Amino acid sequence: MQEDRLETPRGGWRDRRRLVVAGAAVAVVAFAFAFVLPRIADYRDVWDVLQTLGWQEALVLAGATAINLVTFPPPWMAALPGIGFRQAFMLSQASTALSLVSPAGAAVGMAGSYSMLRSWGFERASVALAVAVTGIWNQLSNFAFPIVGFALLTSAKQDHPALRTTAFVGIVIFIVVVCVFALALQSRRRAVAIGDLAARLVNRVYGLIRLERRVSGKGESVARFRQQALQLLRRRWHVLTAATLAGHLGVFLVLLACVETVGNTSAQITWIEAFAAWSLVRVLGAIPFTPGGLGFVELGLSGALVAFGAGNADAVAVTLLYRALTIVPTLALGMLAAATWRTHHPAGRLERGVDDR
Repeated sequence: MQEDRLETPRGGWRDRRRLVVAGAAVAVVAFAFAFVLPRIADYRDVWDVLQTLGWQEALVLAGATAINLVTFPPPWMAALPGIGFRQAFMLSQASTALSLVSPAGAAVGMAGSYSMLRSWGFERASVALAVAVTGIWNQLSNFAFPIVGFALLTSAKQDHPALRTTAFVGIVIFIVVVCVFALALQSRRRAVAIGDLAARLVNRVYGLIRLERRVSGKGESVARFRQQALQLLRRRWHVLTAATLAGHLGVFLVLLACVETVGNTSAQITWIEAFAAWSLVRVLGAIPFTPGGLGFVELGLSGALVAFGAGNADAVAVTLLYRALTIVPTLALGMLAAATWRTHHPAGRLERGVDDR
C-alpha cells in the first residue's frame, strides 16, 4: 500500500506532463493553421491557385512523389545487407509514418524500425547498427543542407537571416557530431569513455526531470558498436552516404516540382532559393514538439518563399501541396506496412554470416 501511495503521484505527474505537452502541440498547430497562415494568404485565394493545376502539372507532381518514395529504401539496403527493396520500402514507410504522427519524431521511427527488423529475424547487433548509422547519417544531412543552402545563396549574392543562423548552428552541430563519432571510432578506450560520459549526462537529465530511471554500461555498448560500425563503414560508407543524400534530395524534388507547377512561383523563385527554403524547414521539421514539425514547417516554408519573392497565395499553396505530397502517401503506405509487416520476411532470413553485416 505504501508503494502504491508513493508511485501514484509520480505516475500522475507523468500523465499531467504528457497532457501539457500534447495540449501545447495542439495549440501550436491550431495557432499556425487558424491564425498565422490565413494572415499570410486567405485560404480561398490559396484554393484558387491550386485549382489552376491541370493534368500535365498533376503528372509532374505524381512523378516527383513517386521518385521520392523509391529513394526511401536504399539507405537501409546499404546499412543492412540482406534486406531486399520490398522489405526496406515497407520498413522505411512504416518508420517514417511513425515519426510523422509522434511528437518524439525520429526516436519513435527508429524504435519502430528496430522492432520490425528484429521480428523479421535480423540479428540484434546488425539491427542496432543499421538503425544507428541511418539515424546519424539522416541527422547529419539535415544539418548539412542549411550550410549548403546558405553557401548557394551567398554565391548568388542573396541572404536570409533565419537560414544564416540555422547554417551557423548546423555547422557547430555537424562538427560536434562528426568529431564525437570519429573519436568513438578511433579507439576502443575513447569509445568506452564517450559512452560512460553520455550515460552520466543522460542520468543527470533524468535527475533534473525527476525520473528514477538510470542508465549504465554504455561505455562497453559504444565499444561494441565501434567494432561493428568499422566493419560496415569501411565497405559501405560511400554507398550509405550517396543513398542518404538521394533520399533527402528526393524530398526536395517534390518541393521543386511544386514550385515549378503551382501559380507563378516558377517565375518568382529560383531553384537556389527553393533549396535554401527547403534546407531551413528540414531543420524545423526535426523539432521534436509537434508531429512531423506540423505548424513549424508550414510557417517556415511559407515565410521563406514570401521573403524570396513569391506571392503570398502562391507561397502557401506550394507549402500545403508540398506537405500533402510528402506526408499523405507515406502515411497511407505506412498504415499498409503496419498492417502487413509480418508478411514481409526477407528471403534467407539473413543466414549470410558476419561478413554481410
